[in-house]
Amino acid sequence: MLIVLHTLLFFHYVNAEYSICRMMGDPNYPLLSMDGDISIGAIFAIHSKLTLPSFEFTEKPQFLSCTSVNLQDFRGAQTMIFAIDEINKSDMLLPNVSIGYKIYDSCGSRLSSMSAIMALMNGQEFVAGDRCNGQYFINAIIGEPQSSASVILSRTTGSFKIPVISPSATCDCLSNRQDFPSFFRTIASDYHQSRALAYMVKHFGWTWVGAVNSDNDYGNYGMAVFLNTAQEEGICVEYAEKFQRTETEKIKKVVEKIKQSTAKVLVAFMTSFEMYSLLEELNIQNITSLQIIGVEAWMTSSSMIAPNSFRVLGGSLGFAVRKINIDGLADYVIKAFWDTAFPCTQKDGNTSQYKLNCSRYQDLLVLRNYNKDVPEQRYSSNIYKAVYAVAYALHSLLKCKEQQGCEKGPTIQPQQVVETLNNVNFTVKFGDRVWFDSTGSTVAQYEVVNWQQDSDGSIQFKPVGYYDASLPPDQRFVLKTENIIWTGGQLERPRSVCSESCPPGTRKATQKGRPVCCYDCITCADGEISNETDSNNCQQCPGEYWSNTENTECVLKAVEFLSFTEVMGIVLGAICFSLFGVGITVLVAILFYSQKDTPIVKANNSELSFLLLFSLTLCFLCSLTFIGRPTEWSCMLRHTAFGITFVLCISCVLGKTIVVLMAFKATLPGSNVMKWFGPAQQRLSVFAFTLIQVLICVLWLTISPPFPYKNMKHYKEKIILECSLGSTVGFWAVLGYIGLLALLCFILAFLARTLPDNFNEAKFITFSMLIFCAVWITFIPAYVSSPGKFTVAVEIFAILASSFGLLFCIFAPKCYIILFKPEQNTKQHLMGKTQTKSY
Repeated sequence: MLIVLHTLLFFHYVNAEYSICRMMGDPNYPLLSMDGDISIGAIFAIHSKLTLPSFEFTEKPQFLSCTSVNLQDFRGAQTMIFAIDEINKSDMLLPNVSIGYKIYDSCGSRLSSMSAIMALMNGQEFVAGDRCNGQYFINAIIGEPQSSASVILSRTTGSFKIPVISPSATCDCLSNRQDFPSFFRTIASDYHQSRALAYMVKHFGWTWVGAVNSDNDYGNYGMAVFLNTAQEEGICVEYAEKFQRTETEKIKKVVEKIKQSTAKVLVAFMTSFEMYSLLEELNIQNITSLQIIGVEAWMTSSSMIAPNSFRVLGGSLGFAVRKINIDGLADYVIKAFWDTAFPCTQKDGNTSQYKLNCSRYQDLLVLRNYNKDVPEQRYSSNIYKAVYAVAYALHSLLKCKEQQGCEKGPTIQPQQVVETLNNVNFTVKFGDRVWFDSTGSTVAQYEVVNWQQDSDGSIQFKPVGYYDASLPPDQRFVLKTENIIWTGGQLERPRSVCSESCPPGTRKATQKGRPVCCYDCITCADGEISNETDSNNCQQCPGEYWSNTENTECVLKAVEFLSFTEVMGIVLGAICFSLFGVGITVLVAILFYSQKDTPIVKANNSELSFLLLFSLTLCFLCSLTFIGRPTEWSCMLRHTAFGITFVLCISCVLGKTIVVLMAFKATLPGSNVMKWFGPAQQRLSVFAFTLIQVLICVLWLTISPPFPYKNMKHYKEKIILECSLGSTVGFWAVLGYIGLLALLCFILAFLARTLPDNFNEAKFITFSMLIFCAVWITFIPAYVSSPGKFTVAVEIFAILASSFGLLFCIFAPKCYIILFKPEQNTKQHLMGKTQTKSY
């Protein structure tokens, strides 16, 4: 291959009258050169390998040996010559001024690159026959193509303000104008490409990826931006490895790491050299199922196209420098190459194919596909723009000099070129506008390409979208997903996640010690929902809402109250107990009315008995006010009706108890006590006792009446619709007054229980008050502790139990005598004058 290139360059030197450069005794520098009024330097890695001689210090050091032709950079050098040739022929740009060039070969080596930099900066001896041109001056340097080499070049030339324009060095580190004030590039910084990589990964829903980068400035800076952006976008990186192409063992360890990982997507931020080394090892270990995402440095590199490479890289997706057609460049490059490399070829008829007609150039057959990817012209356009940017800057400076009356060929200082490059703004012939931003870079414009295989088996870089940072944010990134063929020839997009998506109704819970993309799906708690996939948190439902069974939406809470239609309401209220109690009370009243003239009815104060039966009927009926949906009126009615009717009832019982005591006092000789507690006084006492309760209820309703209340404290999943007491003092005052009267009645009845009489009603009143007090004493803790509608049920039970207790204890014995023992319904028996067992 070295023979091929040397043969080629030899013919270039002869045909173009290139000067042969001799630096430090090495005849290989500069590799290509031409004199001109103004000189532009360039450094390309025309060879990719450098063989170092032995340094034994016993003899003069041998020259460095460069091998392995890098056709891409060689075409870059030809593109530079093509652009200079165009400018030299132009009457509009730099008229009457010729541009010369000095192109050096860095051989892909930092050592060789430094030698070239020193030569360009310090000058050297040029020999053309017996003529020596002496020292020369470089106005700008095109190169290096790689970022790490550009860092070295820019740091070296920066102190001398010599402008450096790279066509392909994309490291974001070079955007620092303090460190690299004279560096420019006709390609965008990797800052944009790194972020665009993260956007692409997010676009396809990949949240679990691996990452590998070259261990140099290009790879480290680019990967750092990608990792930061990936974190911002919620993407997790399972592993992040880096290596250099010379680290054979490290490459094996990296591939082993890839093999053991669960991520199905690999982001490869690498130069073509490291990527090729990785590709070889992936092939060796037969890892062919990865969806690889690449960068412009290797995505469209012809060096990646090798036997078995498609097994690994087939379906790869990534960014590439836009493909641009420069009129005349392809023909120029191809003709220049074939005319010099194959002087014994001729055209076959009217076709453009060359046919070898001699055998002495068989060694050159390895270059027969030299023009295969010339039409891609991806980096060629950047070199073309770089040359024109220098030309426009020099044109502006020379125009200014001429206006000041300067002579032809004035000296231009490098700092002036740097300042002018900052302000250049022009459009090249293929339509692109060239200008440099504050970091010395151009706008980020990438093509998204997909590795696909054509019908003839050839590898194609199919464009499937683009990224253009000059467009509005919502229009910058466009992908045609339907045109993508994924790894393994699949048409369906691969999945790469650490954990499967959490469905609605669940939330993500990060697994301890693992990245945020690795999580468990936890069902939302009751009362919380998530209506989206992969929710990080569950949302609490508003106050009157509750989650459905799937925890995907909030629905109105069930409203609970004691209804007439449910079993508890029917049993306690409408059918069994309340109406049964009313019915029994009415039957007793009818029975007493029919027997009103009998001694047993007369002896027990029939007026108070009928009033008591009426109040008991109201007590049974007031329990119905506690059933049904609470309203403002029903809440005020239920408690006041309960309080007043029970006081009326207890007042009647208290009146009957007092009558019994007064009647006993009246039987004593000389006693006239009954005149103080006759029927009028009995009515007045019942009215007075009841009026006090009425006043308490009126005061309660005036100050803070009961009202409907949605209780959401006892149950989170439902609303208890109940009556709030309003003023608790009012409620307990009503209840306390009833208790006071009941206690007073119990004491008086207890004192009168031993009075001599065959039918002493005080005994039955005592027992009824005992039951009454027991029921209501039990009611208080049950009322306080019972939740929801059970509170109402307890209150209804207390009302009904105490009402039935009064009804049966006071009236059941009388009804028994009236119905079953009519012979005892006589005045003599009641006065205890017959030999009958007393009750």
